Amino acid sequence: MTTTVRNVSAPAHSRIGSRARAGVLHIVLLAGGLVMVFPFLWMLITSFKSLPQLLHDPLSVWPHPFTLQNYVDAWNDVPFGIAYWNTIYIAILVVVGTLVTAAMAGYAFARIPFRGSRPLFVLFLATQMIPMQVTLIPFYFLMAKLGWVDSHLALIVPAALANPFAVFLMRQFVLSLPRELEEAALVDGAGRWRIFWSIILPNLRPGLGALAIIVALSTWNNFLLPLVILNSEGKFTVPLLLQSFRGQFGSVNYGLIMAASAVATIPMLVAFIIGQRKIIGSMAASGLGGR
Repeated sequence: MTTTVRNVSAPAHSRIGSRARAGVLHIVLLAGGLVMVFPFLWMLITSFKSLPQLLHDPLSVWPHPFTLQNYVDAWNDVPFGIAYWNTIYIAILVVVGTLVTAAMAGYAFARIPFRGSRPLFVLFLATQMIPMQVTLIPFYFLMAKLGWVDSHLALIVPAALANPFAVFLMRQFVLSLPRELEEAALVDGAGRWRIFWSIILPNLRPGLGALAIIVALSTWNNFLLPLVILNSEGKFTVPLLLQSFRGQFGSVNYGLIMAASAVATIPMLVAFIIGQRKIIGSMAASGLGGR
């Protein structure tokens, strides 16, 4: 009888312990999530406050009165519409170019044997570890030689043609695909291009979707490179225009600054929320065939 009680009570204690650990973990994660979300919520709340409230009671929690005038002024005081268009079309071109070049390079490194492919891939991937600040001055001189200073070409062409992370991710996806698909196509007489466009590329859609979201987020939030390259306000991207906006109004009207920040932040936040599952799933799948 004693033995039976011990066998039953031990799993019960184990279940209680595991539930307690899970509860503590959820509390910690919830607290961390609140800490991460709080600055964004404070930005939104402040963006609806009037200037008198910010001057007399800057630490008040709720807007009184609730106003949308900050958003109207933020949109009209600086050319946000032009900056939005610049950022959107730059992001689209960079995403399309990155998907094409990364998919082809990833397939070549994963499936096409050639002399020095592995050292070349390691060297190419190692460039990812070099901070942008190290290469910024040589990059600027190169763009000046090409005549691309104060031009969007300097933001589009290099980013679309050479993205080590994108090539690595696509290579991992190609490695996860079964070789039998390509072998069957080779037996049927298909060449490398036909195999890539008809077999490899359709199977890379999950990874391409996740990569598109990652590259779009990175391009939208890019600040340092446009700051160095662009001079004309009509060519500014959203983060760069936002910085000039802060320089113009930052010492007076923080409601206006928060409204401008919300206008710049919300589109990419929505895109990330919509695509986060695809990003996480694709990252997990990309390691299935890694070696």
